[in-house]
Amino acid sequence: MYRPLPLFVIFFAAVFALSAQEHDSGNYPDVLRGEVWIELEPVYGAFVDEQYPLDVETASRRALEEAAAFYSAMIYGWSFYYDVGEKARGIAEKLDLVLAASIPFGDPGLRATDVEITDMRVQLWTDYRMTEAQQRRMQMWRQGDVRGVQAVGYGPLGGPDGASGWLEIKMAALEDAARAALRAALRGSERNRPKEVTGFISLASFPRYFMDAGHWAASARFRLDIHEIIPFAAY
Repeated sequence: MYRPLPLFVIFFAAVFALSAQEHDSGNYPDVLRGEVWIELEPVYGAFVDEQYPLDVETASRRALEEAAAFYSAMIYGWSFYYDVGEKARGIAEKLDLVLAASIPFGDPGLRATDVEITDMRVQLWTDYRMTEAQQRRMQMWRQGDVRGVQAVGYGPLGGPDGASGWLEIKMAALEDAARAALRAALRGSERNRPKEVTGFISLASFPRYFMDAGHWAASARFRLDIHEIIPFAAY
């Protein structure tokens, strides 16, 4: 069921430069597009949300915050250090991700184009109009040795230990998807299991979230740029 944009979205348009103008990203190379959905009755395990159930205004604001996080991951991406780990040697698997830069909520390039409210869920369609510097950054992800990878990642409903909010909880599942995608890429390209890997990784498009066996699951496509692979023989 589609509904017209509510008054609070019109208010955001005045304050945060949102608009209801439709864009076709194929005709606008400087525009990225993505869809985000937010549950009005979210389930976060042991994590107790400050607001429950969410009103539509709060849910839509969260959708825009989540969209900003995804556009940040698409344009800037993360640098990573990955210790592949090996159970037989008692070495734990570990992935450290560092976001290169972030797009804040209220960025003038971020626009809401449509909203749908159905089944206790708010779905928001968004555009992000990139600056020239951001376009150059995106071009870097589409050339050289950058390869496409995809995977599904999982995270507990309550998030990792020390999780401080709803977005951190969902991002934990996305980061696990990055780990799974990196691991799968190495299995496909390396004859021998490496010890450590460094490089850069970015989102190729907005991820898809769903619940699976009591966990958040994130299905995502990434762009992977590996800079160094260190074999076990080096240790």
